[in-house]
Amino acid sequence: MAKTADIPMARLEARIPQQVYETMQRAAQLRGMTLTGYLMATAGEDARRVVEDAEIMRLSRAEQQRFAEALVQPAEPNARLLRAARRHKSLIEPR
Repeated sequence: MAKTADIPMARLEARIPQQVYETMQRAAQLRGMTLTGYLMATAGEDARRVVEDAEIMRLSRAEQQRFAEALVQPAEPNARLLRAARRHKSLIEPR
């Protein structure tokens, strides 16, 4: 891994159709960027968004309010939850 300006760098090689390569080069030129800079900007942003979508839960305002209310005033456990808690306790606690 090469190092540039204290930022660890990695090499990426890809075989792509000539037409795709030419289109990416043209897009980079239109943005006044190198092909490497263009790829880092576009692919990096898309990768960040994909990871964020997978890892961050987004709630509507109403869902946020219901969540906060449930934290402040949790519902009483129903019979099924109480049974599950007893079963868990019997399985986990030493006898």
